[in-house]
Amino acid sequence: MKKYIEQLKPTLDRIFQHLHQNPEVSWKEYETTAYIQQVLEAHGFPVRMFVDCTGLFAEMGSGDFCVGLRTDMDALWQEVNGKFQANHSCGHDAHMTMTIGAMLLLKKMNAFKRGRFKFIFQPAEEKGTGALKMVEKHVVDDVDFLYGVHLRPIQELRNGQAVAAIYHGAAKFIEGEIIGEDAHGARPHLGQNAIEIGSSLIQEIKGIHLDPMVPYTAKMTKFIAGGDSGNLIPGKASFCIDLRAQTNEVLDELTEKVEKIASALANLYGVKIHLEAKGHVAAAVVNHEARSYMEKAIVESIGAKHIKEPIVSSGGEDFHFYSLKKPHIKTTMLGLGCDLQPGLHHPQMTFNHDCIYIGAEILARTVLQTIDAYEGAK
Repeated sequence: MKKYIEQLKPTLDRIFQHLHQNPEVSWKEYETTAYIQQVLEAHGFPVRMFVDCTGLFAEMGSGDFCVGLRTDMDALWQEVNGKFQANHSCGHDAHMTMTIGAMLLLKKMNAFKRGRFKFIFQPAEEKGTGALKMVEKHVVDDVDFLYGVHLRPIQELRNGQAVAAIYHGAAKFIEGEIIGEDAHGARPHLGQNAIEIGSSLIQEIKGIHLDPMVPYTAKMTKFIAGGDSGNLIPGKASFCIDLRAQTNEVLDELTEKVEKIASALANLYGVKIHLEAKGHVAAAVVNHEARSYMEKAIVESIGAKHIKEPIVSSGGEDFHFYSLKKPHIKTTMLGLGCDLQPGLHHPQMTFNHDCIYIGAEILARTVLQTIDAYEGAK
């Protein structure tokens, strides 16, 4: 496989540079989708598109057993050098390139004669809704094993290291409104002070107590109330709450607690408090069989001394919706060390691009390990 990787390096470099220089945000990955379609079709892969959204997938081989690779596609919208723009500061450009690289490696090795393979280029990971759309469109109904990949910051993994599982946490983003009556600053009893109500909401959320053995956080991340008039008590406000937990079950408990607090405060102050979930990502449920195949692939690719214990991360990834919504799918996600600094989502994020070749090799070997194990068990 190493000789094929050397042959593919110029191709993968060109693909990465194009994707890196042409980032697109969630659900607007139009040119990215078109470019990947062009690249895959030029290499003989049959591509299937969607009528109502971005993204695509390709299927190769035949048989009842199916192994899949999934990559995210979208960039972030952030300020870079004083200008707001789409920016690949989460490594999705590298993830796409690795997946294409794995596909090309498998083709060179005539692997598609050994089973059935599905390659999913998923939109809108940053919104937490792209995986759910793929589930809705039945893209993964027939997939038995599904693998993903994510670059890891230098604080977690050093360059050249890898892990066969990332235990992401669950997260939920709630937008809310306090709806009361404005009042004159001299007559506070004639209205409700949304700022005071917001303060009570913050304090009550800080007082939530759940299982201390499971990491969790709940915090208000935005609060807007009042205007230019300093003698007017605002009765209305809007806010955002960020909820995170290491398990899906604890996130559900956390959500229920917040809803009860909001209801109680609404009754106490005589206002309406509306809450609406605007985003949600599931915690990882890693399959040990899938993890074992990826561990073998890592050792074959970079050696046993470079494989590390799985990472537990408070960050979120919508990849985990696949196994949550379709429990028959066995999943895990490759974590790659690559000197990624200063950190994920930083506007000036950089990493060692050589990891793209390593990631492509590990993903290809993982797929082959899985197919070989299935064929051996028949």
